[in-house]
Amino acid sequence: MFADTSFCNVEPAMSSIVRAIDVGHKNVKSVIDAGEAIVCRVFPACAPVATGRDLSDTLGRKRQTILVDVDGITYEVGPDASLAGTAAPAHNMDDNYCLTDEYLALVRGALAYMKVVTVDLLVVGLPVTTFEMHKVALGKRLTGEHRLRDGKVVAVKEVKVLAQPHGALIDYALSDARMQSLRRQRNLIIDCGARTFDWLVTQGLKVMEQRSHATNRGMYDVLQVLAAEIGRHRNIQFHDYERLDLALRTRTNPLVCGTEYDLAPHLPVAGKIAQEAVTIMRRYVQDGSDIDNIILSGGAAFFFKEALHSAFPQHQIHDRRDGLYANVRGFALYGQAKVARSDRVNTCAAGVASGGA
Repeated sequence: MFADTSFCNVEPAMSSIVRAIDVGHKNVKSVIDAGEAIVCRVFPACAPVATGRDLSDTLGRKRQTILVDVDGITYEVGPDASLAGTAAPAHNMDDNYCLTDEYLALVRGALAYMKVVTVDLLVVGLPVTTFEMHKVALGKRLTGEHRLRDGKVVAVKEVKVLAQPHGALIDYALSDARMQSLRRQRNLIIDCGARTFDWLVTQGLKVMEQRSHATNRGMYDVLQVLAAEIGRHRNIQFHDYERLDLALRTRTNPLVCGTEYDLAPHLPVAGKIAQEAVTIMRRYVQDGSDIDNIILSGGAAFFFKEALHSAFPQHQIHDRRDGLYANVRGFALYGQAKVARSDRVNTCAAGVASGGA
């Protein structure tokens, strides 16, 4: 079911261009440089149809976006794409999200920001729940030429699709030089996303499929609960999820109708979402007594961490640095190792051929 990561200790090759993209339901994370230092960037998973209007340009503050075409329709994507859409942009939460034109527009936007004309290997991710369903179709959809604006083309020669938590496992193993110890241990890798709460249980680097799963209890559900509570108490229709998300991350109170609103009374209700997600996961992993490492990643990790500590009080939870990028960093490391292994095999084969000539 899941990808083989058994060769991830191979030194990366530098001749081939490896890139990684992780399109989530809230953010698009990408590796724009997979050299000695992996460089990541993020922009919102928002792709409104381009209107050609940018009133802010008259004030010298043009939106930070680019235009990409998919099947004759032009989309605007990038850091300021939400400014080009509706007041409260709707994020696609459907299981078939990765096959939509908006998803492809986001991928092409990420490719455009990489400023390359060829990608030898592109590694992307899918949630655990839709991995088997869409991995083949997504790989085919992203392989080939992607025509950008102004006549530019990015050629993607090969695509590899991984389950999203796999990236965090590889990032943890290789970034912290833990590969040898992990091979002998049992690991629980958790990815807290906008729509889904995903987890993999692995023996070494091999996935234990019957204990790996996901549930639709993500940050979107948390924000939805908070917005509903605010609406009920203030008798308004409040849908600015981005504002609530920022307030939670910065531990501040959001402005509602121009005045600060205290979220504290609603946090216990919102926290139930995280508790529900962890409770569902525990049906698969029980009390974790046979788990040696718990690795936490994802943009919503900060909110779910307390519920995980309560569920596994005797474990140290390894919270990935820049957890938002853990998956996509791991994808890039996987891609580097895969290319290096292929180059080594080809070099050996060439040596044998020339020696036998």
